Amino acid sequence: MLARWFGALALFTAATFAWAASWHDDSHYVALGPRTGYYIVRPGSALSRQLGVQAAPTIDTADPFRHGYGADALAFRFNQAGILSAPPAYIVQAQPNEFYTRRLVSFIRGQSKLQSVKAFFGGPNSIERRPDGFIAYYAIQVYNPFENFGGGRR
Repeated sequence: MLARWFGALALFTAATFAWAASWHDDSHYVALGPRTGYYIVRPGSALSRQLGVQAAPTIDTADPFRHGYGADALAFRFNQAGILSAPPAYIVQAQPNEFYTRRLVSFIRGQSKLQSVKAFFGGPNSIERRPDGFIAYYAIQVYNPFENFGGGRR
């Protein structure tokens, strides 16, 4: 009887730690200078809530109906004059794409304008209005082959 309790406790402990380790929030700020840098943010993380970018148009690649396809996002916060008021945020599910991180380096807080962002990425997919300005969101289509559990021959 004691062995059963010990086995159940060990199984419960292992399952708890496995779940906790399966979602590691490594959201952080990448500083590149006094007014340049960007955030790498995981969807649903504490940092995403702190930055107010929960409305980002991300799509989870783990959704079984999407077969590994999803979307990451870029978020740019502007003041009412259309000037970048905070560092951009790259909302990413897996590894950040170097193509986008290299372009985020170009934007300077307090100086870059919406027109500069549009020159790099085109028109935003969505805009969230806020009392102090707005956030422009850009969706980035991504594919994660490890999340593709679709049918077909194996």
